[in-house]
Amino acid sequence: MSVSFDGLGISADLADTMTRLTSVGAQLARMIARNGLEGNLAEAAGTNAGGDGQKALDVIADEAFMDALRGGAVRHYASEEQDEVVDFGTGTLALAIDPLDGSSNIDVNVSIGTIFSIFEAADEMDASFLRPANEQIAGGYIIFGPQTALVVTFGKGVQQWVLEPGSDIWRRVADPKPLPSETSEYAINASNYRHWPQPIRAFIDDLVAGAEGPRGRNFNMRWIASLVAETHRIISRGGVFLYPGDDRDGYERGRLRHVYECAPIAMLIEQLGGEATDGADPIMSATPDRLHARTPFVFGSASKVARVAAYHDLPQDEAHALFNTRGLFRS
Repeated sequence: MSVSFDGLGISADLADTMTRLTSVGAQLARMIARNGLEGNLAEAAGTNAGGDGQKALDVIADEAFMDALRGGAVRHYASEEQDEVVDFGTGTLALAIDPLDGSSNIDVNVSIGTIFSIFEAADEMDASFLRPANEQIAGGYIIFGPQTALVVTFGKGVQQWVLEPGSDIWRRVADPKPLPSETSEYAINASNYRHWPQPIRAFIDDLVAGAEGPRGRNFNMRWIASLVAETHRIISRGGVFLYPGDDRDGYERGRLRHVYECAPIAMLIEQLGGEATDGADPIMSATPDRLHARTPFVFGSASKVARVAAYHDLPQDEAHALFNTRGLFRS
């Protein structure tokens, strides 16, 4: 495995853990590239602890990461695919992981990925993860697409590596730039519009109104249904992502997991000068109350995320779209 985390000021334990993660990442990249040639990685494989359907690759990825990390520096392993924390017995670190994010896109050849978060291990297993996200010592993702890339932060900037095709070699490339303050892209699943809370509907309505609305400019919507892919696009060119809670049963707190998905993405985004909230309050200072807790999630360019929060602060009778005098929301 040719990847070096030297010169980044991280501990030997953290460097070893990253080497193990990237080793599995290279294995999965090869497997994903061969999907359908030797088996169907999108085949149904049960239901996980959160009630979501699992694909074959979800289970394969989870088992591969557990096997690779066991015997190393990770003592506590928390996975979206496991009901409870797995205790490896020894080690100094705790790792939370979504082994295969975006698995609904496996069969349509859209970018998918792995999201991970690393803490110093606590004495109690759950206590390693039920803590503020600002106690993370690392967070990042591996994206499997036309290019396989690792994007990670150790708390001092964000680094990026790209996997050399057909090999296990990861090459360091240019670090992501700070997020632009103003962009014209947003990401949300508009099919759920009727279920959203009023502040979210008002925010989106003002974007949809375009140049004729209170924002005075046109916007483009993107939706990939893969958090890793959405994050990679925003890190590459800015914008804002929204997955709010809504009035459907089981969606009151959205569908994204605080520990496995939102905390590490929030850490990356804030390192690039962006913001990440539950729509109003910062993700990085929030403490989940259970391992598989969900949270609404809004992240991206700081000005856009702050504007979403401002809509939540408006009186209910003012949180309606197309009030052209709402100078607060002009771009």
